[in-house]
Amino acid sequence: MAVDAEIIARAKEWLSDKFDDETKAKVKDLMENNEKELVECFYKSLEFGTGGMRGIMGVGTNRMNIYTVGMATQGLANYLLKAFPGQQVKVAIAHDSRNNSPLFAKTCADIFSANGIKAYLFDSLRPTPELSFAVRQLGCKSGVMITASHNPKEYNGYKAYWEDGGQVIAPHDINIVNEAAKVKVEDVKFKGNPALIETIGEEFDKIYLEKVNSLTLSPEEIKKHKDIKIVYTPIHGTGVRLVPEILKMKGFENIFTVKEQCVPDGNFPTVISPNPENAEALTLAIRLAEKKGADLVMASDPDADRVGIAVRNNKGEMVLLNGNQTAAILTYYLLTKWKENGKLNGKQYIVKTIVTTELLKAIADKFGVKCYDVLTGFKFIADTIKSNEGRTTFIGGGEESYGYLAGEFVRDKDAVIACSLIAEAAAWAADKGKTMFQLLADIYSEFGYYRESLVNVVKEGKSGAEEIQAMMENYRKDSPAIINGSNVVLIKDYLSRKASSLFDGEEEDIDLPKSNVLQFFLEDGTKISVRPSGTEPKIKFYFGVKAPLKGAEGIEAAQAECDQKIEAIIKELKLK
Repeated sequence: MAVDAEIIARAKEWLSDKFDDETKAKVKDLMENNEKELVECFYKSLEFGTGGMRGIMGVGTNRMNIYTVGMATQGLANYLLKAFPGQQVKVAIAHDSRNNSPLFAKTCADIFSANGIKAYLFDSLRPTPELSFAVRQLGCKSGVMITASHNPKEYNGYKAYWEDGGQVIAPHDINIVNEAAKVKVEDVKFKGNPALIETIGEEFDKIYLEKVNSLTLSPEEIKKHKDIKIVYTPIHGTGVRLVPEILKMKGFENIFTVKEQCVPDGNFPTVISPNPENAEALTLAIRLAEKKGADLVMASDPDADRVGIAVRNNKGEMVLLNGNQTAAILTYYLLTKWKENGKLNGKQYIVKTIVTTELLKAIADKFGVKCYDVLTGFKFIADTIKSNEGRTTFIGGGEESYGYLAGEFVRDKDAVIACSLIAEAAAWAADKGKTMFQLLADIYSEFGYYRESLVNVVKEGKSGAEEIQAMMENYRKDSPAIINGSNVVLIKDYLSRKASSLFDGEEEDIDLPKSNVLQFFLEDGTKISVRPSGTEPKIKFYFGVKAPLKGAEGIEAAQAECDQKIEAIIKELKLK
C-alpha cells in the first residue's frame, strides 16, 4: 500500500534522538514490516473528546505512550500557568489498574513539577471520582486521571479536570488542545522536581468515604436490613477497596466479593471486556450470587465511575438492569426520601443527558423537581452543578451508560456513591416488603413502561472515522420523514443548534453547546438519537419507546411491545 508522505514524515521524526531506543526500534519495524499499522499509529494526533484523550497503547502520535502523554501534560501545564498567572498552581493525579497507568501518572507528576506546579500523586490506583473529589478538596486548579474507563485492555486514556472538579469543557478543552498542539517532544520537561510532588494515600480515602457516607438517607432501614446479601466485583479495577469499605461503613454485613476479580490487573483476565454494560462481565458475580443466595449484584468498571447491577425477578432469577433502569430506581429513591425527610422545597434539581430515558423527567415532574437535559458526557452534568452552585441544590443525576452521581462534592460519575445508594435503596425497598425488581415494577406502573436500547456500529481506524462522518452527513441531508410507520415530527440537530418541526417548518434554537448529535422525535412518542462516540471508533444509535401500563402484571406484554417496536426500527434503519 502507498503510505501518505505526511505520515512517513511523522514516523521518521520518531526515529530521532528525541525518542528512546525501544520506541525507535518499534517505529522502524512498523515502517519496514507493517505499513497498515504505521498509518493507524501516525495518521493523526490524539485529541481531547467528550471523555478526554483515549487511545490504544503503542508508539506514534495516535497512540497512548509517554510522549503523547508528555506533550498533552506539557500543554496542560503551559495553559495552567497562563490561566493562573502569579498563583501557586496545584494539580491532583490518579490512575487506574491498566497497563502503563502508573508510568503515565508518574510521567504527569514529573512534568508538572518540572514546570513549577505542585503535584499531588496518589500512592496507588484510585477511582476516577476520588480524583474529582481531590481536585476540590485540595484546592487544585486541575487534575489528571489516567484511565480508559471500560475500554478493552489495549486502551489507556487521559482525563483532564478543571478547578471545579469536573472534566474540562469549553473553552478550556479547546485551549488545552491548542497548547498541546504547539508542544514538540523536545519541549517536554520530563525531569521532575521531587520537592513539588506530594504522595497522598489512605488518609485521603477516609475523608472521601466520610463524605460519601454523609449522603445516607435511610439509616434506620439499613439497620433493620443489614443482613441483605450483596455481591460486588471491581472487575480487576480501582473499586476493590473503597466500595466494600463504604458498604461496611453504612452498616451492611453480608458483602461477598468476587476474589478472582479483586486482583487489579490491566489484562482483565477473567472477562472479555471490563465493561459492566456487558452481561458477560458480571458472569462470575452472578455465579457467586447464586451460590450465596444474594439478592443484589453490583459491578464497577476499572476506574470505578460506572456500575452495573443484577437483581432477582419475581421468579427468583438474577436479571441484569440496564443503565436507564438503575437511574430510574436511584432517582425515584432519592426524590422519595428527600420528600419523606422534609428536604424538598422547590430549590432542588436533577440532571440527565439528552439520550437518557425520559422516565427520569417524568419522576422529577411528579415531585416538582426541575430536570435539566444536557449533552452526552458527565462533564456537562458537572457544569450544570457548577452553574447552579449556591442557588439551588443538586440531588442526583445520571446517564444511560451506567454513570450516576448524588451530592455536590464529586463532579463526575461515581460508582462508590452509586453502589452505596443502590444498596441503601435495596434496604429501603425491603423495609416496604419489596425487592428491587418489584420497586422498578411499581415505578413502571405509575409512570408507564419506558424501554430503551442502544446499537453501536463500530468503524475502526481512519477509514472508519470517515465512514462515520459520512453517515452523519447523510442523515442531515436526507432525513427520514417516516420511521416504522410513524411520522417524524421534530428533528433536533445539536451541531446547528436548531430544532426543526416537520409539522409547520418552524425552527427553535437549542440552548446547549454544539455537538455532533441528531435526534428524531416520532408521532408515537419514540425518540431516536444518533451520535459518534467521542472516545471510541463507533457511531451510537439510541432508541427510546414507551408503552401504556395498567399494572405490574402487564409488564411482560409492555416490554414485548416495546422490543418489537425497537427491532422494527433497527431493521428499517439497516443497523443489523
